[in-house]
Amino acid sequence: MSRQFVWLCVRSAEAEAGWAGRADVGAVDVRFLAAGGRTECSPWSAAAAEVAFERCPPLSPFPIRRGKRTAPGWWWSATTGRLVHYGSGAMRLHLMLLDRDPRVQDLAGQPLELRWRAPGGVHTHVPQVMLRLADGRGVLADCTARGELSRRQQSLAAVGWRYWVLGPVDPVYRRNVTWLSGYRHPRYHGGQQVAAALRKSFTDRTPLWEGVRGTGDPMVVLPALFHALWAGQLSADLGAPMHERMPVWAQAA
Repeated sequence: MSRQFVWLCVRSAEAEAGWAGRADVGAVDVRFLAAGGRTECSPWSAAAAEVAFERCPPLSPFPIRRGKRTAPGWWWSATTGRLVHYGSGAMRLHLMLLDRDPRVQDLAGQPLELRWRAPGGVHTHVPQVMLRLADGRGVLADCTARGELSRRQQSLAAVGWRYWVLGPVDPVYRRNVTWLSGYRHPRYHGGQQVAAALRKSFTDRTPLWEGVRGTGDPMVVLPALFHALWAGQLSADLGAPMHERMPVWAQAA
């Protein structure tokens, strides 16, 4: 597996155990905002297959907490072309990484709330992120492990969904992807001619600056190169610090 994607801690040991056995799907309901902004509550077993949660707005805004270094905000997603709401620095980081992950087709910030009965009354949880993978499967994710939802894994698995815990990220990889994210917008693509020239210059593993100078004006080529690295059209070892001599190569067709 490419080291770009090792940041995903998919399941804890407790969650792994929850994948086995018969699912009590009928005991779980889901609350979400439907068209027109009205709140709906439906059985999870039906809604999971019928509702495009990735297109639902956040159930509620993330609160602003005094003393926090990162206030709630919105991430512009290159994957969807839409804004995704986040509530913390950790969530913003993982939205950025998910936005670059080729497995992810769509994503949304806290668009649903799961509800189930347990000793002591009704329990609820609002997953921080909802993903739609390229193969059509849905994923609910949190930046920190939530024991209650991990124990409901069987209810998610029974309808083809998963629960991910988004783990710690290598700091070098984080800094590199943060830099590249500044060039994620299509305006940095540079056009088909520049893109083709970059692929030709980096057909083999080539030092970054050498390939840039061989392609054309660095003021034009560098933004297009960073966009291509973000989009996965060019590759590099993003687990090591970026520098002008770092090897860059074109993805195999």
